[in-house]
Amino acid sequence: MTATTTEHSPAGPAVPCPRGPLSAGLYAALASPQHAPPGVDEAAAADPYGEDLQLALYMLYELHYQGFAAVAEDREWDPALMPLRRALERRFLDALRTDVPAGRSADEAVGELLVEPADERGSVAHHLEHEGERWQMREYAALRSLYHLKEADPHAWVIPRLRGRAKAGMVAIEYDEFGAGRAENIHAHLFAELMDDLGLDTGYGRYVEAAPAPALAVVNVMTLFGLHRALRGALVGHFACVEITSSPGSRRLAAAMRRIGAGPAAERFYTEHVEADAVHEQVVRREVIGGLLAEEPGLDSEVAFGADATVYLESRLASHLMAAWQLGRSALRDGEGSIRLPR
Repeated sequence: MTATTTEHSPAGPAVPCPRGPLSAGLYAALASPQHAPPGVDEAAAADPYGEDLQLALYMLYELHYQGFAAVAEDREWDPALMPLRRALERRFLDALRTDVPAGRSADEAVGELLVEPADERGSVAHHLEHEGERWQMREYAALRSLYHLKEADPHAWVIPRLRGRAKAGMVAIEYDEFGAGRAENIHAHLFAELMDDLGLDTGYGRYVEAAPAPALAVVNVMTLFGLHRALRGALVGHFACVEITSSPGSRRLAAAMRRIGAGPAAERFYTEHVEADAVHEQVVRREVIGGLLAEEPGLDSEVAFGADATVYLESRLASHLMAAWQLGRSALRDGEGSIRLPR
């Protein structure tokens, strides 16, 4: 018996509490390999954007990152779990391909990202900059921590699938994301310091119980694109969307941090992204997308799909946040195991 058969992830978080039959069946299967995971027919019938499917997919994907404290490390590629993961991914991806307009070029999709909308109503960053309260900023940071504490990790999977200019450009950007060789400047570390300034728990995955399905979908989609070579064009489109929209959004969020007096580390995370991502935007357009499509022009529509799917899922999350906040209510999920943030 190999060591990984019995050893658990030493520092991983607890497995999240189930939110339906899919996540409950997976919870049992992760706790004991003797339990069979849910069947593919259950996954195929589930709401693709719902709490149950998105949590189950998140649980399976986290096995590729930090894992869970009570789950053996070799469950990452357990053949018994793969049919379920594939069925969940197919359900999610099919829904995105239905709901996101098809037939656009990368130039069209990226061109729209370069223009800030004239109507800022519904923009979370605009709201937080001008009138958001401290408790709303804390909720926003708690939800964003599900990605930012592993920032740039999902995108790294595309590197061995690229060549030439696209690979060089991608590595150059990722080098910055990972601190340019300095551990204290890794963006995930900077976000943990932001959370500390806001009085949040900096533990990896700490706020998954409070994250509603729209927040999970935003995190899941980048792993979905990252894990599959066939979706490399979509991953590049996703990455482009993140980098292009980051600088203006970060400028607003840095101003929000100053306005509420969040602290220097909280402000630094966003000011760092204002400068870095303004440069990254040029590199990702000219080198990563330009290099990829010079090598593989057939991926043009896939790059557009990745960018458009990201915008679609971010819009769903923004609608969820703003709908709750405009009523003075928490946008965090109030379920078993959830963490309520005091105002």
